[in-house]
Amino acid sequence: MATIYQVSELAGVSLATVSRVLNKNTRVSDKTREKVENAMNELGYRPNSIAQSLASNRSNSVGILVAELHGPIFGHMMAGIESELRAAGKHVIITTGHSEEEKEKDGIEFLLSRNCDALILHVEAVSDEFLIELSKGAVPIYLMSRYVSELKDHCISIDNCLGGYLATQAVLAQGHTDIAYITGHQYKADSVNRLIGHKKALAEKNIAFDENLFFVGDYKETGGSAGLKHFIDNKRSFSALVCANDEMASGAMKYAREHGYELPKDLSIMGFDNVIFANYLYPKLTTIDNPVSDMGKMAAKLVLKTVYNQKNIEIQNIFEPKVIMRKSVIEHK
Repeated sequence: MATIYQVSELAGVSLATVSRVLNKNTRVSDKTREKVENAMNELGYRPNSIAQSLASNRSNSVGILVAELHGPIFGHMMAGIESELRAAGKHVIITTGHSEEEKEKDGIEFLLSRNCDALILHVEAVSDEFLIELSKGAVPIYLMSRYVSELKDHCISIDNCLGGYLATQAVLAQGHTDIAYITGHQYKADSVNRLIGHKKALAEKNIAFDENLFFVGDYKETGGSAGLKHFIDNKRSFSALVCANDEMASGAMKYAREHGYELPKDLSIMGFDNVIFANYLYPKLTTIDNPVSDMGKMAAKLVLKTVYNQKNIEIQNIFEPKVIMRKSVIEHK
């Protein structure tokens, strides 16, 4: 196996210059860089990443933990992170936590054992106290879609309270007053905050929150169908349904059509997230935009700025949701 010393000798440059080329240091002329790269190609030299890591105290890898690998939200989030880091010459190591405390902790330990330079975590089950303590370690951590006040500068999140408020406000603006609501699991902070926003919008119109028009779903299509079934079976009267994510909204739409509802004439349905399929449902789903791809890119930029010392990067820690009006919510007459 060729060595860095042989590359240095063949290229006629110092070891330090070869090292600068390997580490993509800009203080190397194009001519010198070409000589070094040609020497590496001629010798078949491949950098030893472990040795580079030991020498630079950097592995040039970032650990990512997400709740799941399936679903459009996590795919767009990971793609945003990876594209931004890859453009900067960094790589990602990905694992999952499945929204379970022990699995999240196990995933974090796995990433730490891989000598990642930083961790970007989408965690829902571990406590704020655990994360605050973890942040005191040698490896910087950054939180996706979660806000912890003590770690606010390391958080990239959306204002879910505002999002929940805007969703219900948009339905109220169409004249609906009997509004059912399907939330996600209440151990998830985004579910809790979207529900807070929903209640705030109702309160502004002096509409009491009705527990009989409230259902805890699972953030999957099954949660939407189960929620709508629950309301129908209990003979509840409502003209609109607000769902805490688009997957549950799609499940509710499917169940409604299967049971004789003409959408949106008989029932207006609002989602949350603006996932890619929302524009292809029938009717096209009115929803709240949750820019997870942009948030993923921003999390990566935060790592590049604070861990890899890249300059001239502007950071936006909190993203604002917005209403995407389509065809599934219409005026109530």
